[in-house]
Amino acid sequence: MNTLYPAIFEAQEPSGFFVHFVDIPEAITQGETMDECLFNGTEVLSLVLEEYLDSGRVIPLPTANIPDAHYITPDARIQSALLVRWARGERSLAEIARALETSWPAAKRLEDPHHSPTLKQLEKVAAALGKKLVISLE
Repeated sequence: MNTLYPAIFEAQEPSGFFVHFVDIPEAITQGETMDECLFNGTEVLSLVLEEYLDSGRVIPLPTANIPDAHYITPDARIQSALLVRWARGERSLAEIARALETSWPAAKRLEDPHHSPTLKQLEKVAAALGKKLVISLE
């Protein structure tokens, strides 16, 4: 599983780029340079996905292999909430809480984009879900 969402950068006149995400239509931004577009892309993607998580919307998995796309990830809090939600699948939060030997509210916080779980918590939930935690710097 990954959280690399494809973004399309369209050159604008007289300068700069318009940025939109293939899978998240509400996430749009712009920038004068590629670096600015990447930075702004991360911010807008994080904000829109945070709203999706807060409102309980279904979050689409990122589309792979889009020609000429730039792949952008949301911030770490959003990534961890997404990955836990996706890995949980159809299992209830109560089931996850029991597997983690914790309370339902503590299990719910793992999918809360306003909460920053520790690496120990992420390792524990990954193991409970039959997964392993992998950290990457890109």
